[in-house]
Amino acid sequence: MHVTAIIPARDEEHHILACLETLAWADRRVVFLDSRTVDRTAELARGAGADVICHPFEHFAQFHNAAMERVEAEWILFVDADERVTPELAAEIRTVTASKPQEVLWWVPRYNYIFGRLTLGAGWYPDYQARLLRRGYARWERPVHEVAVADGPVGYLRNHLLHYNYDNLAEFTARQERYTDFDAAILFREGVRPRFYTPYSQAVRHFWWRFVTLRGLRDGLHGLRLSLLMAYYEAVKYRKLARLWTSSD
Repeated sequence: MHVTAIIPARDEEHHILACLETLAWADRRVVFLDSRTVDRTAELARGAGADVICHPFEHFAQFHNAAMERVEAEWILFVDADERVTPELAAEIRTVTASKPQEVLWWVPRYNYIFGRLTLGAGWYPDYQARLLRRGYARWERPVHEVAVADGPVGYLRNHLLHYNYDNLAEFTARQERYTDFDAAILFREGVRPRFYTPYSQAVRHFWWRFVTLRGLRDGLHGLRLSLLMAYYEAVKYRKLARLWTSSD
C-alpha cells in the first residue's frame, strides 16, 4: 500500500460517508473506530468499502499511535471525519509521496468553517496540521491537542484540508468543556497554581491575543464572537484548575 488514509472516529455517522468519498483516491481507507462508538459509523464505513478497526481509546496520542501500529502502509494520511480532502490536495499528496522525498512528515494547511462560516482570523488560519506521515518515522505525543514528532525532515503542503468545525454553539460549548477539563488537569500535574485573579487576567490576555494579535478582527462580528468565547473558556480552564488545587489541599 502506498498511501493509506486513516480516519480516527467515534460516533461519526453524520460525517463518515462524505469524508470517505473525498478519500476514494487513496490506496486504502481505514476507519480506526473508538470502541466506545454506539452509532452506525462502522456499518456505513464498511458499506462504503472502507476497512474498520475497533480499538480502545485512552487518549488522543495513544489512539493515533495505535492506528499507525495496526496499519501496514508506507505513507499514512490522518483525516478527521469532519474534514474533507480536496482534489487539489489529493493530487499534491500523490505527487509528493511518489517523488520519494527526504521529508518524513508533512504539514497541511486547513480552512476552518465555524458556525458555517470560513474563519481566517483568531488563530484558525492557516492552522497547519501534521497529517501525512511516513510510517516508522513519526509518532504522536501529548494526551490532548496531540502533536506529531518526526524522526527526520518535515515539509509543508500548499493545498488545504476543509474542516467543518463547530456547526453550532451547543457543539462548540460541549467540546470546549471537554478541552478545559483536559487542559486544567495537565496544568495541575505540571504544578501550575493560579492566583485568585488568574482566570480574569488570562481571559483578557487571551482575548487580546485572539482578536488583535491573531487578527480575529478580520472576521468582523464573527471574529469578535469567537475571540470572546475563547477568552471565556480560558477563564473556565483556570477556574477548573483552581478547584483541583482546592480539592487536593
